[in-house]
Amino acid sequence: MGMKKRGRPEVGVEVENPSANLGPEQMVRLTAAKGVVNASMRWVPFFFVTLESAFDSSTTTLAAILGIGEMAGLSTLLVGKRLDEGGERTVMVASLVSVAISGVVALQGSIVFFAISFVFLMLGAAHITVSGHAWISARAPYDRRARFIGVFETSWAFGLLIGAPVMALLIGWLGWRGPFVAVAISATIGAVMLSRMVDTPRLAMVSEDVAQVSGFTARAWLLIGASVAVAVAGLTTIVIVGTWLNDALGVSTGGIGLVAMAFGAAELTASSTSAAFADRIGKRRSTQAALSFVLIGLAIMSVADASLLIGGLGLVLFFLGFEYGIVTSFSLVSEAMPAARGRTLATNNALGTVARGAGAIAAGFLYDRYGIDGPIVLSAIAAVVAFVLLFIAGHLR
Repeated sequence: MGMKKRGRPEVGVEVENPSANLGPEQMVRLTAAKGVVNASMRWVPFFFVTLESAFDSSTTTLAAILGIGEMAGLSTLLVGKRLDEGGERTVMVASLVSVAISGVVALQGSIVFFAISFVFLMLGAAHITVSGHAWISARAPYDRRARFIGVFETSWAFGLLIGAPVMALLIGWLGWRGPFVAVAISATIGAVMLSRMVDTPRLAMVSEDVAQVSGFTARAWLLIGASVAVAVAGLTTIVIVGTWLNDALGVSTGGIGLVAMAFGAAELTASSTSAAFADRIGKRRSTQAALSFVLIGLAIMSVADASLLIGGLGLVLFFLGFEYGIVTSFSLVSEAMPAARGRTLATNNALGTVARGAGAIAAGFLYDRYGIDGPIVLSAIAAVVAFVLLFIAGHLR
């Protein structure tokens, strides 16, 4: 055996720092704040029928607004360097303020104001995701990072598990404006909560200047591409789920709230499983396994016809696979370029924004022409692409 060389570690490599960690108080605040943002966003596709009536609009128009609103995530490219320099908290607080503004704007009550509102909402959603992942990645060692990101991303499930039924109740009690009032109030509280969060030490990095990092490696691009494809596989079908449940399966507004709650429970199981096992069984391989569940779920949905039981089973499997896959892919991307995590995560989000937006817009048109089969095929293609990119990335070092 040759002797190990001593000397300066590779630029961008983590140096052991036993004090670098995330306390429970931080994780509670981070997860709760992102839960508010996710709840503010995730109820919308499930209640297209309500919003169509409120804004005198159509599924195609609403899906297009969601797709165009996704493009707001391109703005994360502007904050990547700021995140690498330690500005995560500032970006997170600004994200919650943007979400609060979105709730106020939507109350004006027209499709134009809803479109503007959704842009503010997606600005907040994109930036809190990137800044939250950057905060965690700067403090949690990679061999434990999926655990923390998995916990943080349970907020995605809670946004549906708790948010959707609450929004359904608010619609029943207060009409379509109820959810937007709740968004404005809860996001304001979240901004205050994050501004008062206690910090802990960051991971020590060996790097003269992260600004010297220019360009991503081939493996980094593959991991980014895979994460983007996983997101497209999910959102393309999710965006029309509420309409499909109502049109094809005859689920009422109140019923959709309950169905969404069940899907949230399935997602919580998946994100919790990612937190518990992804670090141990392998982030890349387990993401590929999750994509298999996505494909199985989509296949079952395609043969559901008018059966709520079969359609529901397919949706649950689809949601389980998507949630595990997307959460674990974030951990993979966070270490694709250790010396420039903020910029890597920001680039991942920006590219995902364009792809998800295109997928959401396409979903509306595909659903109108082909029914649920149209979005399903597009989601399946994206899932296969993600699987292949992960396979190639696994053979590059």
